[in-house]
Amino acid sequence: MMNQEEANVPVVMEPSRVPLQYAQTFSPQQFSAQQQQQDDEPEEGKRAFLQYLWVLKRHRWRILTFMASVVALTAFLSERLTPIYEATATIDVDRQTPPGVVGDEAAKSALNDADQFLATQMKLVESDSVLRPVEQRFGLRKAEGQTSAIAPGHEEAPVTLKLLRVTRPPNTYLMLISYRSENAQLAADAANAIAQSYLEHTYEIRLRGAAGVADFMERQMEELKVKMESSGQAVASIERELNVINPEEKTNILSARLLQLNTEFTNAQATRLKEEAAYQSVTAGTMEAALAAPQGEELRRLSEHYNEARERFSEVQSHYGANHPEYRKAQAQLAEVQQALESTRQQVVDRVGIEYAESQRHEQMVNAAVAEAKADFDRVNARYYDYQTLKRGADADRTLYEQLVLKIKEAGINAGFQSNAVKIADAARPPLKPVFPNILLNVLLAVLFSALVAGGAAITSDILDKTVRDPEQVARTLHTEVIGSLPLLKNRGTGALRGLIESASSDAEADSSGFQESVRTLRNSILLANFEHRYRSLMVTSASPGEGKTTTAANLAAVHAGQGKRTLLIDGDLRRPSVHRNFNLPSVVGLFNVLMAEIPWREALLSVPEIPNLSILPAGPPTRRASDLMGRGVSELIEDATAEFDLVILDAPPLLGFAEPLHMATAVDGVIIVARAGQTSRKAVGSVLTILNRLRVKVIGLVLNEVHKELSESYYYYGYYRSYYQAKPEAEVES
Repeated sequence: MMNQEEANVPVVMEPSRVPLQYAQTFSPQQFSAQQQQQDDEPEEGKRAFLQYLWVLKRHRWRILTFMASVVALTAFLSERLTPIYEATATIDVDRQTPPGVVGDEAAKSALNDADQFLATQMKLVESDSVLRPVEQRFGLRKAEGQTSAIAPGHEEAPVTLKLLRVTRPPNTYLMLISYRSENAQLAADAANAIAQSYLEHTYEIRLRGAAGVADFMERQMEELKVKMESSGQAVASIERELNVINPEEKTNILSARLLQLNTEFTNAQATRLKEEAAYQSVTAGTMEAALAAPQGEELRRLSEHYNEARERFSEVQSHYGANHPEYRKAQAQLAEVQQALESTRQQVVDRVGIEYAESQRHEQMVNAAVAEAKADFDRVNARYYDYQTLKRGADADRTLYEQLVLKIKEAGINAGFQSNAVKIADAARPPLKPVFPNILLNVLLAVLFSALVAGGAAITSDILDKTVRDPEQVARTLHTEVIGSLPLLKNRGTGALRGLIESASSDAEADSSGFQESVRTLRNSILLANFEHRYRSLMVTSASPGEGKTTTAANLAAVHAGQGKRTLLIDGDLRRPSVHRNFNLPSVVGLFNVLMAEIPWREALLSVPEIPNLSILPAGPPTRRASDLMGRGVSELIEDATAEFDLVILDAPPLLGFAEPLHMATAVDGVIIVARAGQTSRKAVGSVLTILNRLRVKVIGLVLNEVHKELSESYYYYGYYRSYYQAKPEAEVES
């Protein structure tokens, strides 16, 4: 409940805050308005943001109180916490330094795997092999509160340190080994010990790796040595078999000899063919063939002597007879030469035959030599391939054996070399200031999170609030207008009405409460909004009891009568009548008697002396038969009353749960719904609107009762009215 100064202020509705396009039924105009509302989503988001700011402003003192409490508690607890110190040792990883001093490792270049390598080393720092010696030396697990109990039959779990942190600064080749402890010196010693244990562990890994490689290579070397000796013996065996040191040279000699014999064999074949042709020619018996033979030189000379002897014999024969001595002499010479020619021709044939036989024997001998040389070459060549295979294997075994010997020597040298590729660049020192608790950081975080929690709680409570509060909310969710708002008063009930009565009966300029002005604004908002059809009868109702409908109806009637208009106020709540109490009037007879046809309605009217134009028809005796009495009697009553009065206002019972307001709503020109701001749920008001829309009743709008500036930013102008009338007269004159 607000105080009197904050509550007694007028509530003047801004036209821009009550969209007129919202109607009570889903008409085409309403659909267009909804489309326009969808187009104005950015504006809606802006209004929602401003609403959240207003909610935070509304709860600012609660938020600040909560934040101050959280900050104070955080600071108090931070002061009581045990300080924790952190020491850091820096490890420099040089990826350019080769891992060895001789061999391939000395020439090995850095790989482009810095991230993977450093990540591997960081995991290695946290390994059990590195941490266990340090933990056993300083008892770090006990200092951290870890239990190292070993279950029976199980090995001890790997050492892990909760206060150890291994990090890598971005874009560097550095590793930071940090350890936290309540003792600053212990933190520095532990960080340095872990760094040194890491270096020693990497050196031991290299030694074990090199020793393993050496052992493996020595075992392989023994096997290779046996294999090398076996292949060497096989090569020597082939050399002894071939009776040469280098079978390749002998193969070349045999190849050249075979080539030479092939040439000789070809020549022998050609000679034999030539001799055979000559022999066949001379054996044919013709002199010409014998003369063409290489041995026919002597035969040609004899042939010439024979021709000469024949010529001489022919001459002698032509001169002498057969018995002439010259004739016989010439004939004897011719026979002698012819015999010599035949003998010589036979000798040529024999000589050609001998040469032909010799060429045949020579060809056969060369052919036999070629066959022998080829067989020898094939035999040596076949063994040569075996020799080459064995020799290559022997050479490979010898080379591999020599390389293994070299590698073993290099591995021994490199294993003994402790590379400075990983080294301690900066040893840890005992810190002077603790890293925990950071009181300033804790306080800042407390401020931040407490502000978020408090602000979120305030906004969440505002979002979860399902009551009617401001005009924009009603127009957006219920699709109806808020036609007026009445401020919150300390003295509910007759207080506001007595103010109106006193104002109407006195010459006071105006009251400073603001409630009267709010009622007048409501009256003008209702009656001046419809120029085409003037409202002659109104019904004021609410969703549930206690919303202020009776007070609203009474004040609205009093204000209208104060304008010189004849006004009739009817108390339609036959179950719990209360209009007469607001005006301190009796309620012996009233609407009940009229509906029962006991008296005419004009005889039941009461007047208020302070408000001459106001007439009141009280409810009369309370009854539970209210729903049975309502019917055509109410419609006829209102119809007759509107003929004599400028405005008839009917104070109806709450609409939810009662039947008689439904009859009343169909008998009036319009219905006004009263709801308590911040109390009445939107669901209840929505149910009322649904019922009235089903009855096709004209709903003029919603009146928010008991509003105050803490409900919504729509009521930011609270206090203007009171401060305006409390201003000094000089200020009024100047204004």
